[in-house]
Amino acid sequence: MAATLKDIATEVGVSLATVSRVLNKDQSLSVSTETRQRIFEVAEKLQYSKGKRHVSVTARKRLAVVQWYSESKEQDDLYYMSIRMGIEKRGQAHQFEVTRIFQNNLEQLGDDIDAVIAIGKFSPEQVAGMAAVTDNLVFVDDDQFEAGYDSVVTDFQLATERVVAYFWQQKIHAIGFIHGHERTTDNAVEVVDQRMLGFKAAMARRHAYDPKLVFEGDYTSQSGFKMMQRAIKTLGKQLPRAFFVANDPMAAGALKALQSSGIQVPERVKLFSFNDTSLATFVYPELSAVRVDTDLMGTTAVDLIVSRLEGRLTPQRVELGTRLIERDSTK
Repeated sequence: MAATLKDIATEVGVSLATVSRVLNKDQSLSVSTETRQRIFEVAEKLQYSKGKRHVSVTARKRLAVVQWYSESKEQDDLYYMSIRMGIEKRGQAHQFEVTRIFQNNLEQLGDDIDAVIAIGKFSPEQVAGMAAVTDNLVFVDDDQFEAGYDSVVTDFQLATERVVAYFWQQKIHAIGFIHGHERTTDNAVEVVDQRMLGFKAAMARRHAYDPKLVFEGDYTSQSGFKMMQRAIKTLGKQLPRAFFVANDPMAAGALKALQSSGIQVPERVKLFSFNDTSLATFVYPELSAVRVDTDLMGTTAVDLIVSRLEGRLTPQRVELGTRLIERDSTK
């Protein structure tokens, strides 16, 4: 029986995450030279091979799609649902037998899984848990490239720069921002919102970043509503003429808060959202949004899995671009 990362971790006496990162030559990991050497020695002794899970691409293969959201929460955030549906559609075309796993329930990953596509945000321990099952592992919306894994991500920096430039061209220099805060499901890692980092950088380059115009919620529509209410109350007449919101549910909540306060959109406040799920067109006025090609994200992830099964060992990082879709909320 082939050795696993768990076997190595047990014999060396370190975590799965440490073994995974050492074998993937992650130099950013703080671990002694002796421990690194010991891990490689045990891996060689146990005849561990990163290619142990490769199977014939013509055989019936089992693909597990691990979603960090619960099934009910996924219903509220169509972004991740759209990615999963793209994966399943492409997976069917490649004759995969797809298994859905929600809320990082890694205990459902059986030994017969040939490949895993993980959607969302994951801690090093969670990554190691999946890597112990299979080396055919791709992350979507979580950049695990530095740790040695295939990753499909969105270009947040350029997207946020374009939104800021869009408002700048309209002579709007005071721009509010509503974003979210999350942690991995094991509560081990705080998830940094890349849109927040991009927004701050874009505004700072223009010497216009104002932390008083930034509000942090939790990515839900209720949170968007509350954050905009807070902005209206605390800023009063200084409420900016434009807001960039980190996802569609929060933007829909922010829109509702503005309307309930008698603030006209887009006449008084313009709203620009992110992701451009179907929710962006279900509200009135329809939301301008950064369009993320979620279907392509799913398709790309499956194609990376296929190339893994065909024998590719070198990790790949695929960064997909976005488009600005202008609608009535900013016109």
